[in-house]
Amino acid sequence: MVAAMFAVGYLSALSVRIHREARLDEPHPADVIVVMGAAEYRGAPSPVLKLRLDHAVQLYRRRLAPYVMTTGGPGGDPSFTEGGVGRSYLVDQGIPAESIIVENTGASTVASLAGASEIMKRMGLRSCIVVSDGYHMFRVKRILAREGLAAYGSPREDGGTQPVREWWLCFRQAVSYGLWKIGVPV
Repeated sequence: MVAAMFAVGYLSALSVRIHREARLDEPHPADVIVVMGAAEYRGAPSPVLKLRLDHAVQLYRRRLAPYVMTTGGPGGDPSFTEGGVGRSYLVDQGIPAESIIVENTGASTVASLAGASEIMKRMGLRSCIVVSDGYHMFRVKRILAREGLAAYGSPREDGGTQPVREWWLCFRQAVSYGLWKIGVPV
């Protein structure tokens, strides 16, 4: 009983930290802009992925980084990957193909970031601006920091998430972060 109460208290406090950090926008000059994957539908970005990609385009046009990396492996349709769909969308938005790096194997946040950090290290890239949903930033930045990379968060435009859902998403991230800390790759 005491352990369960401790766990709930820890996750609640962590959810507050995640919620606070979710609102921080840290556009900072970096080596690459990393766009976390989200669903794609038959080769087209989902609304969430589109908002993330559009935000990355804005950051790239502000010349905050010379590269944009899209992440994410295949979802429901094995013909497409989130990273590949992101690349196509960015090219359509006028980002030069040679400025786009694709990580297209990750099936989870941890797997995508492992692939992204490996690519970054191979290319000599040491810093990034991460684009994702705000509630995702806390965990993503800490995973990248453990890989020895400097990561700055720049959350996508809010898609109108209701406050109760926003807190639920922060709590889910707290659980995911806790699991990651004990070695469960989620």
